[in-house]
Amino acid sequence: MDALSAGPKGTVLSERQRIAWLRLIRSDNIGPATFRDLINHFGSAEAALAALPELSARGGATRAVRIASEAEAHRELEAAHRFGARFVGIGEPDYPQALKQIDGAPPLLAVKGALAAAKRPAVGIVGSRNASIAGAKFAAMVARDCGRAGYTVVSGLARGIDTSAHRASLETGTIAALAGGLDQPYPPENIGLLEEITGGNGLAVSEMPFGWEPRARDFPRRNRLIAGIALGLVVVEAATRSGSLITARLAGEFGRLVFAVPGSPLDPRCHGTNGLLKDGASIVTAPADVIEALAPLAQFELFPSSMAEEPPREGGAMTMPPGDTDRSRIIDALGPTPVEIDDIIRHTSLSASAVYLILLELDIAGRLHRHQGGLISLSD
Repeated sequence: MDALSAGPKGTVLSERQRIAWLRLIRSDNIGPATFRDLINHFGSAEAALAALPELSARGGATRAVRIASEAEAHRELEAAHRFGARFVGIGEPDYPQALKQIDGAPPLLAVKGALAAAKRPAVGIVGSRNASIAGAKFAAMVARDCGRAGYTVVSGLARGIDTSAHRASLETGTIAALAGGLDQPYPPENIGLLEEITGGNGLAVSEMPFGWEPRARDFPRRNRLIAGIALGLVVVEAATRSGSLITARLAGEFGRLVFAVPGSPLDPRCHGTNGLLKDGASIVTAPADVIEALAPLAQFELFPSSMAEEPPREGGAMTMPPGDTDRSRIIDALGPTPVEIDDIIRHTSLSASAVYLILLELDIAGRLHRHQGGLISLSD
């Protein structure tokens, strides 16, 4: 585990860059993938911010795009400071190394607590909120032994299995991924647990703004953080339709190891985990099953450091914007069915740089929909 534990390298953002990054990710129609594409094309967040109004207009926006102001960014930075938190950019040394490799990794994470927890290899543990005594006890066993083996335990601060995993790894290090802002933890009964985590060897992380109260649609984003930070995910008790299975699906898409604890076919809380085993997840009947399977992954630097500014996209940035004819060809080629960008390039015979820029225009204008796997479609 030495390679990942030794401490990753990276590029530290200047305060000016951090403010620009915060403004860009908090602006309308800018998600992680769009953020990345803008940085790739324009070279910096400041240049991207300056280009947003023109890009939005060329993409056919019906109203001016809202761009977060410097004052708003400063207020959020000040709120983080008052809360004892900070923002870490992708590519900086304190950003979780495994997370930055996934598609759509958050450009900025709000973090509070012991940053060392993010520099060690991690294992995710999730499961039923309405956990059985046996399930909660087993989750704690796995968390405790994985922590002693040098892994940070990451979970979602939910009731049940998440709570057991966090509590069992307080001494060795645990990461709580939040669906809302760091100052809006959920559920309320785990506020004390969160304070124990951030006041000790653990860390709280969120990609949402301060003051953001979590909604139902925010929890899959939280699950994405868990799956991305961890090298492997252990599911302990999960119903057929549950957030834990969403996390497991994401972990599989990210190339992580997925483990499941078998349970009684008569217990609805185990239907999801038993289904994962049928689909090829690794069976877990003892903590050693997880530790031994993850050991080869933790021995090597699987996630090499990257710079804070990503390299230019292949084909380079265009010096002149594409014309209306090229834009119409791409819009005509798109529809409600998700397609790959490479297929658009082949279908239209336009240069890659022209296609990427036109897609950026449509995206910022709110006319593009991004799907899993890099697929895109035209919004309704």
